[in-house]
Amino acid sequence: MQYFKGIPAGLVALIVGTLIAWGSTTLGLNYGGLSGKALGDSLSTLGFSAPVPEFMHVFNGFKYLGIILVTAIPFGIYDLVEAMDNVESASAAGDSFPTTRVLTADGVISLIGCLLGNPFINAIYIGHPGWKAMGGRLGYSAATGVMVLLLCWFGILATVTALVPVIAILPILLYIGMLIGSQAFQESPSRHAPAIILALVPQIAAWGKTQIDNTLNAAGSDAVKAGLLEPGSNVLYHGMSILGGGATLVGIMIGSITVFIIDRKFSMAAAFSAVAAVLTFFGLMHSEAIGVTESPWGVAASYLVIAVMLLAMGKFAKVTPPPADGHSHA
Repeated sequence: MQYFKGIPAGLVALIVGTLIAWGSTTLGLNYGGLSGKALGDSLSTLGFSAPVPEFMHVFNGFKYLGIILVTAIPFGIYDLVEAMDNVESASAAGDSFPTTRVLTADGVISLIGCLLGNPFINAIYIGHPGWKAMGGRLGYSAATGVMVLLLCWFGILATVTALVPVIAILPILLYIGMLIGSQAFQESPSRHAPAIILALVPQIAAWGKTQIDNTLNAAGSDAVKAGLLEPGSNVLYHGMSILGGGATLVGIMIGSITVFIIDRKFSMAAAFSAVAAVLTFFGLMHSEAIGVTESPWGVAASYLVIAVMLLAMGKFAKVTPPPADGHSHA
């Protein structure tokens, strides 16, 4: 659908959503969580603020290194994997970029921002096919960077946040998510569809646990007080906690194991299962904290058992060719 004078569809959705949210606020319904007071208070942040070096803040933080690494290591792995996934997603959409150069630029710019006091790292754009389908090109990314820079320099970001409700942005994110999910099935061999489904399950488990935790916190309780960790509990809270711990890595590992099983590459599947056992043993998977004492040893042992079984299958089983795939893929 083409809008007046080529106005981007995302901008139209943003404007319409904002108008609906403010209209509901005027009627007392307040669907967008907006208020005139919050908008007025945000104006106090207006003014030019130049970025200045914050070297001392950076180096003073090294005394907290032991605590920070608990979250920094898994997050770093996640960011690296997501960046490579996004580069691959762009390639599948017809735009190839050099992965090494992209990751290097991402890391260098993040370090520069850190030295200037920015606590947020950069990330490779997710949803390349979606932005491309909406008309976004190289200029879109450049314009986004310049706009964010200006908003931060002049303290306008708080005003924009108070003016535009989050729910007005969600349709755009939903559209991008739909395209990304579709691409996973369209650009992969159809025989790998079960692996894609399995790779999504840990994220669903993590989401479900988060919803339960947020609900209990709002009620002034937690999983222990609610008895969700008791053996007789009808809520699979502990299972969601184990499966959703380090969901990104878990999804990558079990998805990869399944792909290699489908392709009858049992030795590779065994190798991935063994690596998953090591990651689980040190708390990088199926756990909410790094450390041997925090790791679910039983899950790590299960991965090892699976690795042994897969090795035995690769050596002694009569291997048939993988199922034929009638779809072309990147």
